[in-house]
Amino acid sequence: MANGKRVVILTADAGFGHRSAANAVAAALQETYGDGCEVEIVNPLDDRRVPAWLRRSQADYDRIVREMPNLYRFDYEATGASVPSFVIESALTVMLFEVMRDLVREHRPDAIVTTYPLYQASLQTAYVLSRRHVPTLTVVTDLAAVHRLWFHDVADLCLVPTQQVCDLALEHGLSARKVPITGIPVDPKLAGKYGNRDTRRAELGWRTDLTTVLVVGGTRVSHLDDMLRPLNHSGLPLQLAIVAGKDKATYRRLEGTEWHAVAHLYGMVRNMPAMMHAADCLMCKAGGLIVAEALACGLPLLLIDVLPGQEAGNADYVVQGGAGELAKDPVAALEILYHWLEKDAALLAERVESARKLGRPRAAYEIAAHAWEAAERGPGPVSRRLARVRPKLIELLGRYGLG
Repeated sequence: MANGKRVVILTADAGFGHRSAANAVAAALQETYGDGCEVEIVNPLDDRRVPAWLRRSQADYDRIVREMPNLYRFDYEATGASVPSFVIESALTVMLFEVMRDLVREHRPDAIVTTYPLYQASLQTAYVLSRRHVPTLTVVTDLAAVHRLWFHDVADLCLVPTQQVCDLALEHGLSARKVPITGIPVDPKLAGKYGNRDTRRAELGWRTDLTTVLVVGGTRVSHLDDMLRPLNHSGLPLQLAIVAGKDKATYRRLEGTEWHAVAHLYGMVRNMPAMMHAADCLMCKAGGLIVAEALACGLPLLLIDVLPGQEAGNADYVVQGGAGELAKDPVAALEILYHWLEKDAALLAERVESARKLGRPRAAYEIAAHAWEAAERGPGPVSRRLARVRPKLIELLGRYGLG
C-alpha cells in the first residue's frame, strides 16, 4: 500500500455508541476507497499505561449512571463549565500523553478520526512536541446535549449531528468552517435498499398483518419486563420483536413469559438493519447511536429509558422533532401506542414522516469523505500559535516525569 492512505479511528467502550460510530466510519471508508485506504480502529484506554481507574471507567459507566444518577448529572453539568473543563484537559494531557505520542509514532496515520471526546488535549500535546500535526477529525455521537470537551481546536473538523450541536460548538469557540453538520455515523447497511416491508418480515419469520414494534433492550435498560407487560395484555394488533442483547437474565425471563401478543425473542443479533427496516416503530432507550439508527430508517421512537446527561438531550430532540415520544412508565407506553394506532394509524404515519426528515442515513459516507480528504492532505507542521506554547507543555509534562 505504498500509495495508500492510513486513517486511524480512536474510540472507547464506554457504552456502545462510540465503538459503533467508529465501525460505521471504517465500513464507509473501506466500501468507498477500498484498498487505497487502510483503516485501523484503536481504543487508547486499553493501554496498560492509562491509569486503572480511567480504564475501568468504561466498564463502570453503566453502574455509575444507574446507581448514582444525580451525581452523574451534577458532574456532567458542572464539568461543562470552562474552568473545570480546562482542569480536566490538563489532567488528560498528563495521563494520556505517552499513549498518544506512541500511538502516532507507531501507526503513522495520514489522518486521525476520534469518536470519543477525551483524547483531543493529549493529541494536541503530542503534535506540539513532535512539531507535526496530523489532520484530526472529531465525530460527536450525541444529538443535542453535548459536553464541551467535544469541542477542541486541535480538530481540523468537528463533525456534528445537528444544528443544536453546531450552535454549541460555535458558542465554545470553534469557527463555523470547522463544524459541518453530518449526522451521527450509522451502519452503512441502514442506507441500503431492503425492498418490500412484507417481504422483509416474511424473511425474518414475522407476520405481515400486524403492526410490528421492534424492542431493543440490553443491560442498559433496567425495566424492560415491566414496560412490555401491558403491551402483552393489551389486545392491540401488535407483534413484538424483542432484542435483549447481552442481557441474559432478561432474555431468560422473557422466555418464561406467557405471551398473549405475538412475540419473537432474540439475544445478540447481527441483522439489526434488516430488522429496523422491517419494523413499524422502535421501543428503546435514548442512546445517541440507536436513536440515530432509527431516524436513519424513518422509524418512530417510543423511548422508555433516559440516562441523565446527554441522553436527555437526545430524547428532547426526538420529541420536539415529532419523531417519537417518551414513556415514563408502562401505562404511558401503552397509551402512546394506542394513540399511534387509532384512526388507521394516522399519528404513526406522522411520526414516520418526522423521523425521515430528521434521519441522516448517509452520515458515515459524508464523514468518510471528510476523512479521506484530510488523509490526502496528510500531516504538516504545527501552527506558529501552538509552537509558542511548546515550552509550557514541556514544563507541565516535566513535573510528572514525562516528555
